[in-house]
Amino acid sequence: MARLEVFGVEGLPEITPGDDLAAMIHAAAASQGDALVDGDVVLVTSKIVSKAEGRIVELVDVEPSEFAIRWSEKWEKDPRVTEVVLRESKRIIRQIGPVLITETHHGFCCANSGVDQSSSGGEGRILTLPVDPDATSRTHRSRFAELGVDVAVIMTDTFGRPWREGQTDVAIGIAGMNPLFSYIGQHDPHGHEFRVQEICTADELAAAGELVKGNTSRVPVAVVRGVDWERDDEATMSTVLRDAERDLFR
Repeated sequence: MARLEVFGVEGLPEITPGDDLAAMIHAAAASQGDALVDGDVVLVTSKIVSKAEGRIVELVDVEPSEFAIRWSEKWEKDPRVTEVVLRESKRIIRQIGPVLITETHHGFCCANSGVDQSSSGGEGRILTLPVDPDATSRTHRSRFAELGVDVAVIMTDTFGRPWREGQTDVAIGIAGMNPLFSYIGQHDPHGHEFRVQEICTADELAAAGELVKGNTSRVPVAVVRGVDWERDDEATMSTVLRDAERDLFR
């Protein structure tokens, strides 16, 4: 695997609840001359999945709690957004200044429970993460199969990282491929045996896809072609999430 191709899928309209995303992606890729083929990895931004699944919150309908009001007033935040962040979290991991690092009900550790105000589709509207990213990814993979192509599907979102500035896209849902590639038990050219080396291929592909998607380009889907992924029809992101007992940052 000395060469990969990564391209964005353009031409998708504003997504609304109930849209058949897989069919729309399949048609848009064909329309731009990049029809999906067996072995592709389709990277779908979680934001459009949230829209298709109706994970939309109108702030006018949110009644903030006393805690959300107090904290938001201190840091000049919208207490209604804070309230939604709290509702989408299992617990608050860190509360430092105006930053809330939370653990979502999925088990993701991220800023603001993944709640997103950008490109939400309207003023005073926010998006929450899909309820079950793995299940949705499997649904999309099955739909692509109905349309005639055998592809892996990765749902992506933008996360920060401990010890480093900036954010990168990571995988939050997966279908069809093993998210990890282990070197454990293999040997390097000098005979050294790998004992802990395990690559999160799903995250690497998610980050590569972000390079052709971006946040303002209205290209929420990317395709990676040429990667030799390991088929796994039982794949889940739960194998990537580190147990709290082994997590040095919680």
